[in-house]
Amino acid sequence: MKSIHKYRRTILMIFLSTVLVLILLLVPRPILLVLWQTFLSQRLLIGLLLIFNLVALSLLFTSGQRVDEAIFIFFNLRSRRSQLLDFLMTLLTQIGSGWPVLLIAAILYYLDYNRLAVELSLGTLTLWLTVETIKALADRSRPYLQLKETRIVGWKARGRSFPSGHTSQAFFLASFLLRYFQLDLAGAAGLYALAIIVGVTRIYVGVHYPRDVIGGALLGTGWGIIISLMDPLLAIRFPL
Repeated sequence: MKSIHKYRRTILMIFLSTVLVLILLLVPRPILLVLWQTFLSQRLLIGLLLIFNLVALSLLFTSGQRVDEAIFIFFNLRSRRSQLLDFLMTLLTQIGSGWPVLLIAAILYYLDYNRLAVELSLGTLTLWLTVETIKALADRSRPYLQLKETRIVGWKARGRSFPSGHTSQAFFLASFLLRYFQLDLAGAAGLYALAIIVGVTRIYVGVHYPRDVIGGALLGTGWGIIISLMDPLLAIRFPL
């Protein structure tokens, strides 16, 4: 039993990686080829992924940890707090949960918005698998496991800390919906403002460091671009 617990994260990483590979194998090769060629032409996407890798590598340096802790303590302990603000933060942070998106996708599918429902579901599930795989690799502890004075609002999130899954999901939705509906500047500002608020709530409620949130924002934004690139291909199968 102890040996299983010792290698739990390795087993989890292998399992999640296998699921991701299986998903890729199920995608027809011509679609994968088109996606790869399109990916190479997306400078913004490549830049986001490179910056994400730099943020992940920065976790190896103690100087970054000190900055992380200082910003975390400011938002988690020294910022203005009240019962009403705690309630609002607990409510707003749920925007980054995956289950509301899947529920909305199911309703959209029932209403015959098939392509939008499929893309939201595909993006949410594959993003979750990717986040959990990276968390197993990064193996970063939650703030409340390292800092004695951490203030938890709501419940203690389990699992590892980098990157923030809720923030990833919020920025994925902002990035994807912006491209899907071709929103104007006001719409884009509204979506990303809401995504930023979700990121701040993750620090406020005491479950993520700032770099977890930054990593989640970069990954989620990139994931929204990737899923939106699939739209022309899925339009053949799902006209709506």
